This record gives sequence, C-alpha cells and structure tokens, in this order.
Amino acid sequence: MTEPFREMRRKKQMLEKPAAEEILMQASSGVLSCRGDGDWPYGVPLNYVYHEGRIYFHSAASGHRMDSLRRDPRVSFTVVGEDRIVSGEYTSYFRSVIVFGKTRVAEGDERLEALGALVEKYSGDRPPEEKHSQTHNCRQALLVAIDVEHMTGKEAIELVRAARKENE
Repeated sequence: MTEPFREMRRKKQMLEKPAAEEILMQASSGVLSCRGDGDWPYGVPLNYVYHEGRIYFHSAASGHRMDSLRRDPRVSFTVVGEDRIVSGEYTSYFRSVIVFGKTRVAEGDERLEALGALVEKYSGDRPPEEKHSQTHNCRQALLVAIDVEHMTGKEAIELVRAARKENE
C-alpha cells in the first residue's frame, strides 16, 4: 500500500504549518475537490472558515456536492492566499495551501460554534445581536467539517528568497 500523502518535492518552497494556517484564516474562499458523479473530479469554490484546526462550510442538505461527499468523504481543499503576476519574470508570486481530509456533518454545539465562526468571519462588522440571531436561527443549512489529515503550504521561490534577504 502506498502512502496516501506525498512529501512536497520542492521543500525550499514549503511553508511551515503556522504560515499555512494563517493563509487558511485570512483567505475568503477556497476550492473543495471531491469525487463527483461517475467518479469525475468535482471542484467547487466556496466560502469557509478555518476554526479549531478544521475547515467548515455550509451547504444545502441535498445536491451534487452533498451526494458526492456522502458517497466518498475524502476531499482536498485548496486556498490561494496570494497570487501576484510578475510579467517581467513570466511568473507569479504565490502562496497557497492544500488540505486533505474527510468530511462529516457537524452537529450540536460544534455546528453552532462553527456557524458562529462563519458569521463572524463574513459579517464581523454587524451588531452582536444580529450575528447571534443569524447563528441561532439558521436551521436549514448543514455545517460540514473537514477533519484535516494532511496539510501543505507552498510559496513561490522568489518570495522565499526575498524573505531570506530581509532576514540577513
């Protein structure tokens, strides 16, 4: 049996876990990839929150995404935290994270806490009573958790070199 997760080939470009988690906390969207109908790859962009070491997103109870996740809960989730085109170098300077894990529906207190974290991330400037109402009165949406099994962060080698120069 082969290892389920390969080591990153370009180790000099690898982000340490705290830097990868920072990208997950700050980015506003990511792409969930799973096995769709007929085993075709299915990637869908979505809003999410990284909370307590897990990724959470909301979903309708039925549809292509939930059918796919019920059939096979293994997923990857990709976030691009920075992507700056540098035309003179024919490249872009990027930072990104890929998470591998398994999905499940969050329930009870976990669901409420994750929903509160989503509301805070996307509507943190709203009045506290409004956020509380949104969190406690949302009954129809499922909250899906991705339990992280493996995470890799990567950045453009040019950013690595620039960081080294700053530290010299």
